[in-house]
Amino acid sequence: MALTLSDIEKLFALKGHEQYTGESVTHLEHALQSASLGEREGASDELVTAALLHDLGHLLHDMPGTPSLRGVDDVHQYRIVPFLRGLFPDEVIDAIQRHVDAKRYLCATHQGYYDSLSNDSKRSLQLQGGIFSKEQAEQFIAEPGASGAVRLRVWDDLAKQAGAPTAPLEHFMQRARRCALTVH
Repeated sequence: MALTLSDIEKLFALKGHEQYTGESVTHLEHALQSASLGEREGASDELVTAALLHDLGHLLHDMPGTPSLRGVDDVHQYRIVPFLRGLFPDEVIDAIQRHVDAKRYLCATHQGYYDSLSNDSKRSLQLQGGIFSKEQAEQFIAEPGASGAVRLRVWDDLAKQAGAPTAPLEHFMQRARRCALTVH
């Protein structure tokens, strides 16, 4: 069953205040910072919306604490897709679905990227399949939405600053409305 835009706002209201696992921000702060970074870079409504919603899958379950500390990959990048399909175009869905593999890609192709990751992100990387081989990286970047996912991933990594100023959720929900396939 697809979520509506109203459902997304309710989910952020219900669980967005929870600590983003292993980081110094809440889920909502992380989402807003990611979207803000995309907006500052001049990204499309679709990619800014993907940045806002990329970790929404974390909010769909009641798993307490940090899953990666327990050796669990919560596959949040896939968990959310059925709920967003039909509401948003492929550009949004593809970037969300591939943002974890974008981390694996960046570790393989950008010197020093791995060292810049937070401890939790390094831990989850191992659970998510580890660093891509050269061949895997080449295959990944050729996939639809991969370049957008890489941009999103960079914002994702930077969006963990306690107290960073952002526009409110409603500002980014307006951008989401502009690219939604259906508005509920």
